[in-house]
Amino acid sequence: MSVKPFFRADQVGSLLRPKELLDARARFAAGDISGDELEKIEDAAIVDCIRMQEDAGLPSITDGEFRRENWWIYFIGAMEGVEITDPSADSAFQDSHDHGGVYLPKGVKTTGRVAGGGDIMRDHYAFIRANTDRTPKITLPSPTRMVYYGGRSVVDEDVYPSMDDFWSDVATVYRSEIAGLEAQGCNYIQIDDPVLTYFLDERIRAEMRSDGIDPDEQLGIYTDAINACISDRSADTYLSLHLCRGNAASQWNAEGGYDRFAESIFPKMNVDAWFLEYDDDRSGGFEPLQHMPDGRRVVLGVVTTKTGRKEDPAEIKARIAEASKYVPMENLALSPQCGFASIDAGNTISFEDEAAKLKFVADVAAEIWEDA
Repeated sequence: MSVKPFFRADQVGSLLRPKELLDARARFAAGDISGDELEKIEDAAIVDCIRMQEDAGLPSITDGEFRRENWWIYFIGAMEGVEITDPSADSAFQDSHDHGGVYLPKGVKTTGRVAGGGDIMRDHYAFIRANTDRTPKITLPSPTRMVYYGGRSVVDEDVYPSMDDFWSDVATVYRSEIAGLEAQGCNYIQIDDPVLTYFLDERIRAEMRSDGIDPDEQLGIYTDAINACISDRSADTYLSLHLCRGNAASQWNAEGGYDRFAESIFPKMNVDAWFLEYDDDRSGGFEPLQHMPDGRRVVLGVVTTKTGRKEDPAEIKARIAEASKYVPMENLALSPQCGFASIDAGNTISFEDEAAKLKFVADVAAEIWEDA
């Protein structure tokens, strides 16, 4: 019998870094403090962040991703054969429809055989486990982040004449990492992927086509890659896939409802649950959820992390009731639409509003599923 965890109130993972932690990371980068000194400051900040989540009533706990520069660089940068590169202005995020954003994501370049995995997140998990009696969740970046910005050009053709071999090596790293986490007792892992939502945005799809890329074919490649990465997980491991449309300093990078790939991707992706962004009009309606296979869980991100706006409990309950027309209520849960700090600078929201939103999620979920 499966013992997979499933929580009616959940969260995506990243949390606002306190000033003392950001200052410590800057001092470490400048060579003013040692790695051991930085780790002690990180440890103290993470313990406080764990207590905040517990006080909010959340059953699943993360370390806020406090040991990371952003949501993806720590893990992908730890792989062998990979380099982190300077950002491109072409990838700028947006904060409105008519104003380009200021955040530029860094890139990835594969210069050697991709290898590693098995212990990259080991100490991160162990620290959470040692400091809470609730379920720790470990978040990993999607493998799509390794190639989306640059495609074939960022994977050395002498090292990988065939992209099939590249994806095979990447999957081996992920499978090793997941197995290593499971060996420690971790049974809740989340893959974060904002790239898949780019295939919902007609502007971005047009850019792909102008670069000679078939968006639907590429989406299929990415889906197969993710499935390969998670294919060997234990039957007791709860693995979720989180989609968002960009979340850096409250800016975004894509728009469009899930209609475009719901029928082809929702049934094909071999995950236990989807965390789906639904906090504003850019996400479209709930109708695409009708393509979720039986038994698949959906965590509805209807509470925003981009602003301190206070949601109305009645409105949230009504939206979940609307979603239940397409996915049974017993397979639904509630969360914020994304993390609060996908990059270390964090979103434009206060610590007080962050804590209030997490408590709001826990309280409203308890009311909706009081008999669950």
